[in-house]
Amino acid sequence: MASQTKVQPLMYFGIAWIVLLVISYHSPYSSTLTVLITLAIIISLIWLLFRYPRDQAFTNWAWTMAGILYIGWMLSYWIELRGQEIGRGLVFLAMFTTFANDTGAFFIGRTWGKHPMAPSISSGKTWEGALGGVLSSIAGAFIINAIFNLPFSYWQIALAGFIISIFAQLGDLVESLLKRNTGVKDAGKLVPGHGGILDRVDSLIFTGVIVYYLVQLAKL
Repeated sequence: MASQTKVQPLMYFGIAWIVLLVISYHSPYSSTLTVLITLAIIISLIWLLFRYPRDQAFTNWAWTMAGILYIGWMLSYWIELRGQEIGRGLVFLAMFTTFANDTGAFFIGRTWGKHPMAPSISSGKTWEGALGGVLSSIAGAFIINAIFNLPFSYWQIALAGFIISIFAQLGDLVESLLKRNTGVKDAGKLVPGHGGILDRVDSLIFTGVIVYYLVQLAKL
């Protein structure tokens, strides 16, 4: 995506830091995540002092940090979620409900979709598809809640399914906006016929965070 805008982020540095952020949960030190983000800022800025050309240093740095935070920071919540007492069931809840949303939105939108939801961002998204995604997400949440016997009431799991669907669709729209801004159809070419890896996980980037904080609120 960056290559289409003539930007040259610190790609390999960014990938390495994304991995470090994702696995930072396993560190025995509570300050690891804060230290990693601080080091990412310092190291990347110093690196750019010695990198040519320098006329796009700020743009290159902004892209580097955006990728680290958008992917690394956000996906690290999935590890946090798995570390909860009922983490296995919560991970399945977040993941299966997101997939149910995407599947319902796709098939219902393709069959009955007539009213564009955000044509300036993604021409294929419709309000009918969005509603189908919400209903499918709620149904998926009930299924996972029953399979894993999660300690949530019916209204809590219905609300969770609804909120997961909303943020899954927002995550999808955000990635569509980024692609439109960079003038690309797919975020990458590593998954032929299905876009890039980012196209496959754009919804999950948001929903892992949302389920984690919903669980924290439920504990209050």
